[in-house]
Amino acid sequence: MLEIDVQPGGCVRLSGRLDAAQADRAKEALQSLNEPTTIDLTDLDYVSSAGLGVLVQTYKRLRDSGHSFRITNMKPRIRSVFVYAGLDKVLRLE
Repeated sequence: MLEIDVQPGGCVRLSGRLDAAQADRAKEALQSLNEPTTIDLTDLDYVSSAGLGVLVQTYKRLRDSGHSFRITNMKPRIRSVFVYAGLDKVLRLE
């Protein structure tokens, strides 16, 4: 299960599992963002390649619109997935 909390000021908190079953829901929620965005992964327990794809698509769309995009508060296991995929070289991970 994935919980998505879009907060004022471009902060989005994702909790639970961002997997293939939840990717479309996440994509739909993130599609409405059109401002500098921070994705807070404090409570994210799992991310699949489909979930990574949603985050990369969101990053590209926001970048092309001139907005910043960063991902914060990752658990070490989640960060390792981003690093293994090479996304630490593309995305701003804090």
